[in-house]
Order: sequence, then structure tokens, then C-alpha cells
Amino acid sequence: MDTFVSQTRKRYIDGTTDEQREPVWKKFKEEECNQGIVKEDVKEDAYLTEFSQPWQKIEAEGLDCDYALLFPKEEADCLYTQLEEEVVYLTGDKTKIQVFGKVYNVPRKQATCGDAGLTYNYSGVSLQASPWTPTLEYIRDAVTKATGQTFNFVLINRYKDGHDHMGEHRDDERELDPLCPIASVSLGAVRDFVFRHRESRGKQCRRQINPVKLELAHGSLLLMNSPTNTHWYHSLPARKRVLTPRINLTFRRILQDGKK
Repeated sequence: MDTFVSQTRKRYIDGTTDEQREPVWKKFKEEECNQGIVKEDVKEDAYLTEFSQPWQKIEAEGLDCDYALLFPKEEADCLYTQLEEEVVYLTGDKTKIQVFGKVYNVPRKQATCGDAGLTYNYSGVSLQASPWTPTLEYIRDAVTKATGQTFNFVLINRYKDGHDHMGEHRDDERELDPLCPIASVSLGAVRDFVFRHRESRGKQCRRQINPVKLELAHGSLLLMNSPTNTHWYHSLPARKRVLTPRINLTFRRILQDGKK
């Protein structure tokens, strides 16, 4: 039987639920959200506490993840709207990848932002980091406050609906800091996220290890700790029943000059 983890009751990383807390952005005005205004005073709110607060632990052989809600719905809605205005997605050859010598179109929109001079290489594509947008900086800082980790790069994936997807892969590129977890923030449609052990893939798999399946909620943060990306592949399968968009932000720490 597959391992399946779903979020049945919203619980934030300070341990509270919707019933126990006031929205972070009190009486947030719709026009402020549309104008991309980020209020400075929210940076002192409870969800930006240190990583000592309880999370949902997800574990299996060689898999170590932490999951929690980072943003309440009202704020997550606004951040999603702001990202739709700010992010400029890649075009042309940057929308293609090379797998086993064959070139494929990426089945989703992508963008990269980060510190000046950083480059991310995967599947035959070299992506230069664009400057941080105000909203991406704000989300990055919230993730840093929640986890105690610093990040200098983010890969943005936009899925227009359930037809857009991501195939099985590992984030194990040489320029990634192996000591830093990958922090994945989800905004928009709830999507299934599947981990599969590297020894249980394909028809000629060497072992029978159950996959681990999650539902990534709107406003959630999934922290993929070492050695997860060494032993487990992950994917976002196509889901035809999903009709609305999702934006995913994976924050990483890239080593300068790719030195480990």
C-alpha cells in the first residue's frame, strides 16, 4: 500500500489553527493586493518564528522531509496574485530540456531568480538567475525565518492546470549545497506530490519500496532534507481533474563556482 499523507486540518508552523489565530494581514484590502503592496509589519508575526515549532515529519528509508502551512489563505491568495504580476517566464530554447539525448518541451512554465551571477544547470539547460522580485524576496525571507536556512536562488514552476506536470527526477546537481535542504512553497491548486525510491523504479526494480505520496496545500512549505534527494526521486503527476493553476517555488542554495 502506498504511503499517503494529506493535510486534513490547517495547522501553521507556530502550532496554531485558523480558529486560533487572526489573519496575518488584518483586514487586507483587495486593492492593496492588486497593487503588490507587502506590509512590513507582518514580518514580526507568529509564522515567522524559529524552526523550533512543530512540523509534520515525513520519513521513510533515506527520506527526511518536514511539512507545514507557512501562509494563511488570505496571504497566500495575495502572494499568488502578486507573483502572477511580477514573474516573467522563460521562452524559446530555455523551455526545452534534453533527456537521454532527446529534446523535449517542458510541460509547464518556468523562471529563475536569485543573487547576481548565479547559474543553475540541469537536463542540458543553463539558466541564469534574474533579479529577485519584491514578492519572491518576501517569501524567501519568510522561509528563512521559519527554517533557519538561507537561500540564494529560486526555481519557479507554473502549472496552468492538471495537464501540466513534472516527471520523476532528483535535485542532485553539483552546484547545489548538499548541506542545505530544498524548500518548496506551494501556491494555488492542491496537487499530488510523489516520492519514489531509486531502487524501486521501473520494471526491473531491485526492491519493493512503497512510494510516498503527499498533497501540497495552498500556502504550504515542504522541506526536503538530506539525504532525500540522494535516494528518492520526486514528481508532480498529471491530474486531469485539477482545473486551476499552481505556482511552486523551490528555494535552493547554490555554491559559487559549483564548489563543494
